[in-house]
Amino acid sequence: MNNGSVLKLDNQLCFAVYAYAREITKLYHPLLKELGLTYTQYVTLLALWERDHVTVKQLGVKLYLDSGTLTPLLKKLEAMGLLTRMRDKNDERSVIIALTERGVLLKAKALDIPEKLFCQAGVTPEEAETLRTQITSMLQKVQQITLEEEL
Repeated sequence: MNNGSVLKLDNQLCFAVYAYAREITKLYHPLLKELGLTYTQYVTLLALWERDHVTVKQLGVKLYLDSGTLTPLLKKLEAMGLLTRMRDKNDERSVIIALTERGVLLKAKALDIPEKLFCQAGVTPEEAETLRTQITSMLQKVQQITLEEEL
């Protein structure tokens, strides 16, 4: 890249990732509306369907969200009857997040969302997996740099 194009918006990886994420999130909207969920609520439930009974801190790490963002989200999901928040009996500073029966049952209704999204996006599951693998690899590299800078 020459000096004239290095700051061109279309040449920025960060912008391509940002714009793609926004567009994908838009495609999720009508699918999640049927379940009464926002995208952030959906990914929170995905994490809990994968591993239930976790602390707010563990969930925040998994979702790349700080507690200031996560707490109102969890309060909303609790008000919807999808999860509970309880102080850890062994450590009062920690709050344990657990799915309710309703939260567990919602998983069955969400099973077809990934396939519907692939169809809407015109992307094969293989293409999506290749991209996910590349982005995850890049994310891990960036995280490593961030961790080293914090030390």
